[in-house]
Amino acid sequence: MIITLRNGASKKEVDAVIGKIRKLGYTPHVSRGVDRTIVGMIGERAERYREMFESLEPVDHISEIEKPYKLASREFKNENTVITIGDVKIGGNEISVMAGPCAIESRETAMEIAAAVKKNGVRILRGGAFKPRSSPYSFQGLGEKGLKYLAEVRKRTGLLTITEAMAPDQVRLVAKYADIIQIGARNVQNYDLLKEAGKNRKPVLLKRGMASTIKELLLSAEYIMAQGN
Repeated sequence: MIITLRNGASKKEVDAVIGKIRKLGYTPHVSRGVDRTIVGMIGERAERYREMFESLEPVDHISEIEKPYKLASREFKNENTVITIGDVKIGGNEISVMAGPCAIESRETAMEIAAAVKKNGVRILRGGAFKPRSSPYSFQGLGEKGLKYLAEVRKRTGLLTITEAMAPDQVRLVAKYADIIQIGARNVQNYDLLKEAGKNRKPVLLKRGMASTIKELLLSAEYIMAQGN
């Protein structure tokens, strides 16, 4: 259920609506647009409280979201999302290029590649510390050592960094060293991983899975957003 507040609703009024949602046992999801604030009340049978919220003075109107994905829908947020990390904006008018090695293999190569991509205008370095491979005998990445190399690259070059987390217990470790958490195509429906990434407050890059439909991709994004990310 989407609660749209009237133009000019004060912070106190918005907080009162959010407080009522929490008191009922639901988690509020707030989207602040240019003109209005929208509060998502997502969960089973949320619509039974529709009349209660319609009677509140700061509420302009209430609508239902028919799609199975709620927070990832245009009904919840019509404006494009722009994520700002430092002085880099992702999702705006500029194209954000993330470039770098498939896997971090050594400190030296990481530094060399970082210098090359920065010279060509790239501001976000990608590099895998944990690598999913088709063969169990192929190089699987350097793990935390690779993450430390990425962090060193960021410190020396000023580049933002992105790298993949492959399992729920890797999310916090990746977030410790990198600016953006990547969920790879193979893990787009690893729901425990998606939920753990959603609990973290670092931005998440969700790649579309092989043969995944748009609906499936958006539902995977919903898992992340439903945790508050």
